[in-house]
Amino acid sequence: MPTITNLSLPAPAKLNLFLHILGQRADGYHELQTVFQLLDFGDQLEFQLNNSGAITLTPDLPGTPLESNLVWRAAKLLQTHCACPLGANIHLDKKLPMGGGIGGGSSNAATTLLGLNSLWKLGLNLKELAQLGAQLGADVPVFVEGKTAWAEGVGERLQALAMPELWYLVLAPNCHVSTAEIFSHKDLTRGTLAITVAAFFEKGGKNDCQPLVERLYPQVRDAVDWLSRQTNGPAQLTGTGACVFASFPSQQAAQAVFAKRPQHLNGFVAKGVNDSPLHQHLP
Repeated sequence: MPTITNLSLPAPAKLNLFLHILGQRADGYHELQTVFQLLDFGDQLEFQLNNSGAITLTPDLPGTPLESNLVWRAAKLLQTHCACPLGANIHLDKKLPMGGGIGGGSSNAATTLLGLNSLWKLGLNLKELAQLGAQLGADVPVFVEGKTAWAEGVGERLQALAMPELWYLVLAPNCHVSTAEIFSHKDLTRGTLAITVAAFFEKGGKNDCQPLVERLYPQVRDAVDWLSRQTNGPAQLTGTGACVFASFPSQQAAQAVFAKRPQHLNGFVAKGVNDSPLHQHLP
């Protein structure tokens, strides 16, 4: 079997279909409940094997030093963890907005872990890769495991969940919401009672960050208001935002609303999927 020296892999986006904050732990992190809904749309990463041990990443992301980029950090973490002498030249085709609450950076990190585990022939399993990913961010494990999932804890306790494969319209207001700012804000709702999966399927849930984010970021509030007027149900914030979304029964219905969006709002239409496109492209 020929040695693979190049890989091209997707890094799909996610939505938080709800986000309940149950309380704050002694270590400062928050206990959460959420559903991570994977989408069939995202960034794309190209990996090229090199024997020098160097890890390069193109292009530069404005305002993000290389050492802070989750792609580079994931590659270095895996390389160090496995004492791997090989390197990689990585190219990131960025389609997802940064700071949008749709998991772009975390998904990039997960794709890097899985891609280089394959390219470098390291043989780590998904559980080991997910544990490594958790060191990079609470959202990384769900992308490593590759299933739409019910999540608890800080988002690391995952249970695969089969969701109806709806179409989602995602809008990206022109602002960058700081997750740290929202989670440390004194006005954040932190005492929501835990619900069951059955209760979520019956009644849905809310995003405890949404009222605060809408108050602090008028661009988010305006996007929610516009999208809510186009649909039968209220538009929702994903994560801490800034992206907002609504679901539709068909691609055509979502595209029709997307075509009417205000000119200043970017975004995309994507299908919700239960299995990650990343895993379907791994060799």
